[in-house]
Amino acid sequence: MRSPIYHFLFLFFLCIWIAESEDPSGQFCGDSTKIKNTEIYKNIDSLLPKLVLGTSQYGFITTSYGKGESQVYGLAQCRGDVSSEDCSTCIQDAANEIRKRCPNQSDSRIWYEYCFLRYSIQNFFGQVDTGFGIYYYNVQNVTDPDPDTFNKELGALMDKISSDAIMPGNKGLGKAKTKLTPFNTLYGLVQCTRDLSKQGCAECLSIAIGNFPTFCNDKKGCRVLYSSCYLRYELYPFYFPLDSQESIVGAPMNYHSTIVYKP
Repeated sequence: MRSPIYHFLFLFFLCIWIAESEDPSGQFCGDSTKIKNTEIYKNIDSLLPKLVLGTSQYGFITTSYGKGESQVYGLAQCRGDVSSEDCSTCIQDAANEIRKRCPNQSDSRIWYEYCFLRYSIQNFFGQVDTGFGIYYYNVQNVTDPDPDTFNKELGALMDKISSDAIMPGNKGLGKAKTKLTPFNTLYGLVQCTRDLSKQGCAECLSIAIGNFPTFCNDKKGCRVLYSSCYLRYELYPFYFPLDSQESIVGAPMNYHSTIVYKP
């Protein structure tokens, strides 16, 4: 029979794992436009519930609150393949966490695996923003198939889903998989924020994919977090819906990250 201390330790580490699994994927707290008056604080507080409500209902929203120099613009979006319940939970977490992590900045952004939220006193709607980005890459290199074959298949997959993302009706989302070997399948997903034009979406995805050789070369998996688009590829299923034989549970998470910042 296991001792009470065993059960305590199990619950303790379980709680740690749950807490860590809900941490943001990334954040940006702009230092150049620190909040200088209480009116902006109040407007952000009023803006965040509007972002949560709109995203929970529609999966995406752009809106603003306030007037004049204190007006705040906000955007929030969920990954297009997730359920409405997961979307709502994610965007509520994002709204709660962003003020904790960026308490004094009026240009703030936060990424989760299922959603993204940002606000600013500058109107950024419709603008391609790749000034700040985070690249997460698997520490392991591909071996089966060989790297040349893998990169060729990866390029073809990215071309396909990027083309899908800019098609009317797809809401900036593209996802697909391709069989590499009898034992390996490559999964890919891209998504642009829905305020972008077709050309803007294509531009953001092109910039992100163009940096693959620098940050993701020969890697088994990579994620790209920009304010205007998101990309991810893996050798395991990570997007929905899952096939009957697929599972997200137990996916490897040996990743390093690199921040790309052009102020």
